[in-house]
Amino acid sequence: MSRAALLVLADGRFPAGGHAHSGGAEAAVKAGRISGAASLEEFCRGRLHTAGLVAAGLSAAAALGIDPVALDRAADARTSSPALRAAARKLGRQLLRAARATWPSAELDALGREFPKGAHQPVVLGLAARAAGLGPVDAAYCAAYENVSGPASATVRLLSLDPFDATGALARLAWEVDRVVDRAVEAARRVVDEGVDALPAGSAPLLEIGAEVHAGWPVRLFAS
Repeated sequence: MSRAALLVLADGRFPAGGHAHSGGAEAAVKAGRISGAASLEEFCRGRLHTAGLVAAGLSAAAALGIDPVALDRAADARTSSPALRAAARKLGRQLLRAARATWPSAELDALGREFPKGAHQPVVLGLAARAAGLGPVDAAYCAAYENVSGPASATVRLLSLDPFDATGALARLAWEVDRVVDRAVEAARRVVDEGVDALPAGSAPLLEIGAEVHAGWPVRLFAS
């Protein structure tokens, strides 16, 4: 295993399409729920322990070699918003293209054939990590971190927030990311014996509602 591969996969410049998505931050800014560094931190904390935990569990399970079709169904069941499901599959399709070019893999090729319109992004992320020689902990860290770093980066653009303040908010969440990863990996390991129902299923109703509202906007800066 090359730990440097983790840096490549987690790098914001990896061409996986995440830069076009705000992780719900654009809708939250318009609704007044994010107005500065403190509210950004609270938004990211809530996202980390709900959507971030779910994504980390799915990614860790995929990295362990759990059936990606079953994991994709589990992701669908945990995503009640049609807009978020569509965004997750769009991101998954883009990530798969980048991963197959970077770490050619029969498993990634098979996933592309099974889901020509895109599998859920966390599932693809876990298989990409597996193809890169990484493990479930690495995949979970990628998933958990991008669930908070995406909204933080988007808020810098949306509010002209000082990048130092946004980065500080992420740094203060670091130990919570560790906790979420531990929980996600523990759940993913249980899937081997208990099935996908062992995976986290935390919900974030405001993210779901915000995604549906955001999808109907005639003008928006981010895709989701």
